[in-house]
Amino acid sequence: MSIIIKSSDDILPSEITDQKVFEGRREFIKKIGFGSAALLTGGHISLSHAKTAAGKYSDLPKSAFSAADKLTDFSDVSGYNNFYEFGTSKYDPAQKAKSFNSDPWSVAIEGEVEKPGVFNLEDFIKPYALEERIYRFRCVEGWSMVIPWVGFPLADMIKQFKPTSKAKYVEFVTLYDTKRMPGQVLKVLPWPYTEGLRIDEAMNPLTLMAVGLYGNDLPNQNGAPIRLVVPWKYGFKSIKSIVKIRFTEHQPLSTWNKIGPKEYGFYSNVNPQVDHPRWSQKTERKIGEPFWAPKHDTQIFNGYAEQVAHLYAGMDLKKNF
Repeated sequence: MSIIIKSSDDILPSEITDQKVFEGRREFIKKIGFGSAALLTGGHISLSHAKTAAGKYSDLPKSAFSAADKLTDFSDVSGYNNFYEFGTSKYDPAQKAKSFNSDPWSVAIEGEVEKPGVFNLEDFIKPYALEERIYRFRCVEGWSMVIPWVGFPLADMIKQFKPTSKAKYVEFVTLYDTKRMPGQVLKVLPWPYTEGLRIDEAMNPLTLMAVGLYGNDLPNQNGAPIRLVVPWKYGFKSIKSIVKIRFTEHQPLSTWNKIGPKEYGFYSNVNPQVDHPRWSQKTERKIGEPFWAPKHDTQIFNGYAEQVAHLYAGMDLKKNF
């Protein structure tokens, strides 16, 4: 009989912990209030989706943009993460983010917009109708997931703040707080984490501002309380725990592009024809499948070419990777 020994990085949470047990460990974020004051609109806002004190959303419409793929287990989605603010191991975030407090939370809108300001999270998301979107999610290291997000189109938010004609890009900034995010004590990245999109990428109907997954608030390790999800790009573009959104005339510096421009391009579209300098991007492993199962061929734009290929018409996608 042969004995297979896995390293710690090969053992997935779903292999060692029952999903219901894992879910029970997390105390979900305090429910969002439904007051009549709304900083964004100056009037009463009525959300179409009630949320319980346990952070569960109800009556969420299913987005037509959702993929039909089999969902990844919640335990893998919430237990196998890249979130260097809590450590560089894939398992650090689930352990080290347990005590992370995201209440209260505010988001600053800056730059080339007619309506800048700083808004608490409750008022920030009140104007938008939430929905569930099932997206394929591809990490640059070669693993992928299928996740049911709860959120609203970023385009809706952009229209609300009315960018000026000078706004060509949108920059996003993660919270920088070494007391709440212990991984930021390490100088593995230049903090705070930043990312960016062209304005037309940000306005694409697929680009999502997520506040939950699996019908619940975002777990801390998945970017609570609000994050970006750009399904046709590698996962590191989908910045977590956002505190600032800035509209700019010039292309912003994104963290990974800044520290490794030859490995991580600004666009970072999923493209099997552009290898990472240290590994191929032609195939991927779906998290949760047996480790001996064959890998899958990677699809251009992560399978969303019909919705986004026109954004890059005429561009050299190997040069602009």
